[in-house]
Amino acid sequence: MFRQVPVLPVVLPLAAAALAALLWSLHRRARLTAPRALVALALCVYLAGIVANTVFPIFLDKPARPGTWAGQVVLVPFADYELADAVLNVAVFVPLGVLLALVLRRSSWWRPVAAAAGVSLAIEVVQLLTNHVLGSGHVADVSDLLSNVVGGAVGVALLAAASRVPWARSRVDRFRWDGGPGDAADVAPVLEHVGR
Repeated sequence: MFRQVPVLPVVLPLAAAALAALLWSLHRRARLTAPRALVALALCVYLAGIVANTVFPIFLDKPARPGTWAGQVVLVPFADYELADAVLNVAVFVPLGVLLALVLRRSSWWRPVAAAAGVSLAIEVVQLLTNHVLGSGHVADVSDLLSNVVGGAVGVALLAAASRVPWARSRVDRFRWDGGPGDAADVAPVLEHVGR
């Protein structure tokens, strides 16, 4: 049996540090509320789970794979890609789309989708590196990346749809980090545009 880097001693401190940084950012901007703190906690727990399940195991003494990097990455979309894998990758990134849409400014839909794509790309790059250097067994796959982006977009769309329901709008707005409509940070760009 190969020795492994333990998951929890790595992932938990990273998640705690990220949570502290997010809460400090909210506090510093006078935006810290219980609902926003809950979003920060959910985002950190979610990302810790994603890292734990997509990057680990990392082996300490397993020999690295010889050969080129090309055998450790799949660049042809959906070649030999099972539907169950696609559905799982979409489903796993739906919550991230929702959380990122709550955290990022709501001026555009593409920001949280781009952020979800960035998270997925980072995961695939780390999987490629750990596979090549440490023989982790993960394969970087462009199909995973594409499925994850679709999942993030579905999450953004679900939150947008929920925000259009009158009784849900005020509840959703309590969790948004941009403070909702009428916030001073949202009004200033509108006033600048009107003044042109």
